[in-house]
Amino acid sequence: MGTFQELTSIEAVKKLYLTELASVLYISSPGCAVCASLFPQIEPIFVAHPEFRAGRVDLTDVPQIAGEFSVFTAPVVLLFVKGKEVHREARIVPIEPLKRKVEQIGQFVRTMG
Repeated sequence: MGTFQELTSIEAVKKLYLTELASVLYISSPGCAVCASLFPQIEPIFVAHPEFRAGRVDLTDVPQIAGEFSVFTAPVVLLFVKGKEVHREARIVPIEPLKRKVEQIGQFVRTMG
């Protein structure tokens, strides 16, 4: 898919990562300067990798997300394959290593598909 879907419930979040072969969840919070500056850097990565279904969730809209994924800070980038978390980055996310990890997972997923 590539573009990020706004998720507003824990059910929508679970549907994203449990029903898709590969997915990414971007967790942010309002007033978070790092969240605001990071998202425009990671969005193009997933636009270039349509094998990932992408979702974005706000911690204040879906507070259960913190307990569900043991999130203690924002932003958080979670990558899933077949409903299992396979990679996590939090707060300061190095873009180039994230790109490499997404490409690696993307190649794996394409061989499965």
